[in-house]
Amino acid sequence: MIGLCVVMYALQWITSGQSMGVTERFFYAGLHTSAAGMEPWRMLTSAFLHSLGNPLHIVLNLYTLWLMGRILEPVLGWPRFLALYLISAFGGSVAVLLLSNPYIPVVGASGAVYGLFAALFIVMRKTGGNVTGIAALIGVNLVISFVPGANISWQGHVGGLVTGAACAAVLAYLPRGQHGAGWRTRITGRPAVVQWLALAGILVVLLILTAVGVGQLGIPTLIEQQLSS
Repeated sequence: MIGLCVVMYALQWITSGQSMGVTERFFYAGLHTSAAGMEPWRMLTSAFLHSLGNPLHIVLNLYTLWLMGRILEPVLGWPRFLALYLISAFGGSVAVLLLSNPYIPVVGASGAVYGLFAALFIVMRKTGGNVTGIAALIGVNLVISFVPGANISWQGHVGGLVTGAACAAVLAYLPRGQHGAGWRTRITGRPAVVQWLALAGILVVLLILTAVGVGQLGIPTLIEQQLSS
């Protein structure tokens, strides 16, 4: 995920002088899942782009991804970690669709990163660890997200956080298969199927919410919001 974000960032810079460069082709706004133009893949591709005007955006996101990934990926296994990451990114975009101005584009892995924050909190709580530090980190970052003029999509952050929490709860509290030490137990058979079905259920809920958001963004609504902005 880190490597892909770096490659996409390089492509963003290379094509930054073009009218339809990588950034313009793959960022997300509610407009891209509306009657005015249906490009739903942007709900995921936007999570691999970052702001060209603020290099700290990609540095902080990828550093946090590296820190969270070092802890969570060995614990969850790479398939579940990848599912957690991508579903959280999608959840962030769903929140942007439902709660944000459809003409304001967003980029960044922040929604997915917030999903990892929530997952780490739940994993640590499940295993009896001290969650004070991660709770404080989540709280501080959420406060920053709502600072006026910060140019931060709080919608994407909250959406990723809630979605990541739901996914992590599935992985933490549903059947875990063979008994063993901690979270590193190999999950096979029926428990694994139950977990993947539950993750699929979360994805279905997000798809339903996307359909609701698309239904709300009719042409009259889009025109009204464009005029008001």
